[in-house]
Amino acid sequence: MAGSLWHGFADMGAVSSTGPCVLTYGKGTRVWDVEGNEYLDATAGLWFANVGHGRTEIGDAVATQLGRLAHYSGFGDLTADVTDALADRLAGFAPVPGSKIFFTSGGSDSVDTAAKLARRYWVERGRPEKTLLVGRTKAYHGMHVAGTSLAGIPVNHEGYGELMHDTLTVDWDDAKSLLGLIERVGADRVAAFFCEPIIGAGGVYLPPAGYLAEVRQICRDHDVLFVVDEVVTGFGRIGGDSWFASTRFDLQPDLMTTAKGLTSGYVPMGAVFIAPHIAEPFFGGGVWWRHGYTYGGHAGAAAAAMANLDIIEREGLLAEASRLESDLAAALAPLADLDSVAEVRTGLGAVSAVQLADPSRGPEMVLALRRHGVSGRAAGQGALQISPAFVMTTEETGELADRMRAALS
Repeated sequence: MAGSLWHGFADMGAVSSTGPCVLTYGKGTRVWDVEGNEYLDATAGLWFANVGHGRTEIGDAVATQLGRLAHYSGFGDLTADVTDALADRLAGFAPVPGSKIFFTSGGSDSVDTAAKLARRYWVERGRPEKTLLVGRTKAYHGMHVAGTSLAGIPVNHEGYGELMHDTLTVDWDDAKSLLGLIERVGADRVAAFFCEPIIGAGGVYLPPAGYLAEVRQICRDHDVLFVVDEVVTGFGRIGGDSWFASTRFDLQPDLMTTAKGLTSGYVPMGAVFIAPHIAEPFFGGGVWWRHGYTYGGHAGAAAAAMANLDIIEREGLLAEASRLESDLAAALAPLADLDSVAEVRTGLGAVSAVQLADPSRGPEMVLALRRHGVSGRAAGQGALQISPAFVMTTEETGELADRMRAALS
């Protein structure tokens, strides 16, 4: 039976009747529950455990930092030495050279930060009428006010009323839809366009060929900020031996939101990468951007991020994510032959999806996967999300596919 915990994104009546699945241990690509059952982790927690579970090196780094200085406010001119060093390290491989780094507590914070900064930037440029923020159908940008308003998942809006004015949505897969909106409302009103390189929680959809470059050019041509949401794809998940989709596809974002893979989920942390021309009005002196978070740039989290980045670099995990791009395609493609499967989507980094023929069976199939030793998740309309840790071996991808076939059959 469920206890006092209220789970996120859950039918708590169902959880209360069956009881939660309580995990107690993780190592590499596997997790175990309190009853000793072992599961292949198909989702890396929730897109985030890029280096895998049980990395004591990260925990040791955090413990050492907490013993020195757990955290201190980053407001005004204050910072911790490890936070300052992390910002410089991230700026060193930012998609846009010279970027500034604004730390947050997670992905939803990063999106709201980017939304506020996009509007404030235009005020500083003498164009306060540019307030409209544009998202896409199927998109997910976290669950804060701005992210909920920008997202294109209708059920996530239900019951809240209008949370944020001046937000609109265009078709997720048609660049001309964005162009049409800009021409219809006027470029002088549009502040920014928010774009996930891969639609994540909305169903795991890869971008159509040429789409990302086309929307980026539309934004340039019409003086609209291009905000790339890399909370899911950042820090190697996109493959191509690249830290970010923005690097792999040369997107040169004005703003880029990140979180998850920054610490591999060991400690909550997010970061917004801000291109130099966006930061410039705020670095000339006399301009206050009254925004920030108590735990933004948390020293313990920064230590976790530094250790996590060390592991990714030392073990060549960017290349391993590229290997998974082909391994997952080879292992999962045969599942498309099953009657219960409508489509298998693969081919871009350590991200794939098995689309159910009957989307309503998503929750049922998640339980079936669990019975066959896979911890998984249904995203969007019945898409079984596959986003493993980069340390998953070729043999394990085959094992994952075999267990999924047994569940789906």
